Amino acid sequence: MIGEPLFDAPTIAGRVAELGAQISRDYAGKKPLLIGLMSAATTFVADLIRAIGVPCQLDFIAVNQFGDGDGIALEKDAAIPVRDRDVILVDDTVDTGLTLQYVVKTLQERAPASLAVCTLLDRPHRRIVDIEIKYRGFEVPDVFVVGYGLDYRGRYRELPALYAHGTWPA
Repeated sequence: MIGEPLFDAPTIAGRVAELGAQISRDYAGKKPLLIGLMSAATTFVADLIRAIGVPCQLDFIAVNQFGDGDGIALEKDAAIPVRDRDVILVDDTVDTGLTLQYVVKTLQERAPASLAVCTLLDRPHRRIVDIEIKYRGFEVPDVFVVGYGLDYRGRYRELPALYAHGTWPA
């Protein structure tokens, strides 16, 4: 069941513009590499890169969770080397932090000049591991969110706003 949006399209666009401006200030004179976590972050990273006013590159990685959700493996790797690059890892939602911890560790092992995390949604009350988030779109309550690239069983990615969905995935 989807009701009123948590964040409507103009609110999302405004926040993405603010994040883009902040990243532009922080990376003035640099050429950051944005790495989006597929596939839910795709819509967010596409809007974000257009809001950034400094030259940057874009790549994607994908991870796969297995077992009881605590096993994580790289499914698709970035094609652009991160060594000595200023990297911004872009995620859709930071929840427990376990997936992000794995990806951050993997990227740090490749010796980037710097590594920052940008997320559209943050649920700090569900955090199991400590993750530093430099750029945060919105803090959300303990609800399952769909729309703006986020899905439930392959549905709702196309919605322009973010909605609370009444059911957590099984």
